[in-house]
Amino acid sequence: MNTIMSASKLTRDDLMSLEQYSEERKAFRSKVLDHKRNRRVDLGTNAALYFEDRLTMQYQVQEMLRIERIFEAAGINEELEAYNPLIPDGSNWKATFMVEFPEVEERRAMLKQLIGVEDKVYMQVDGHDRVYAIADEDLERSDGEKTSAVHFLRFELDADMVAALKSGAAIAAGIDHPNYVVEISPLADNIRGSLIGDLS
Repeated sequence: MNTIMSASKLTRDDLMSLEQYSEERKAFRSKVLDHKRNRRVDLGTNAALYFEDRLTMQYQVQEMLRIERIFEAAGINEELEAYNPLIPDGSNWKATFMVEFPEVEERRAMLKQLIGVEDKVYMQVDGHDRVYAIADEDLERSDGEKTSAVHFLRFELDADMVAALKSGAAIAAGIDHPNYVVEISPLADNIRGSLIGDLS
């Protein structure tokens, strides 16, 4: 494991105790929600990417520890093992991809029509090929009949793409599934700036 990867992962030392988190939760939550505004990309009206990073994962872990009242080392380590893989490694973006249909029946019907959509989500650095998501590395979330409403995606970038981004290249995002086609181009500057912060 290189130093960038290990440096970016959360350890028990990064977490607040349950008592401290109880005192600081309101301010911390407000900070995280502000941060998340720069990390959401709506892909049309019924799908969105929520880009994860160290801060969003720290919030997730702290919330899980709070809800489950976990304070023992083994339980904390379990949560860290579950969420650390969603922190970018310096050469990629990691995102929670959500298919969002408010009506239950419509959602059920659309998830049948959108089988494989998680493999058709892409990011594109201007002047470079599309980078399609590597989906659900932790566990399979689709079967032959329907896809899931939630997927975890990784977009792996090469050195030329990273260099182009740092030189000002625009970013596009989209889906090219037969039943859901959308492209957002270019991404807003606040989102672009936040995503470049994930790259070493």
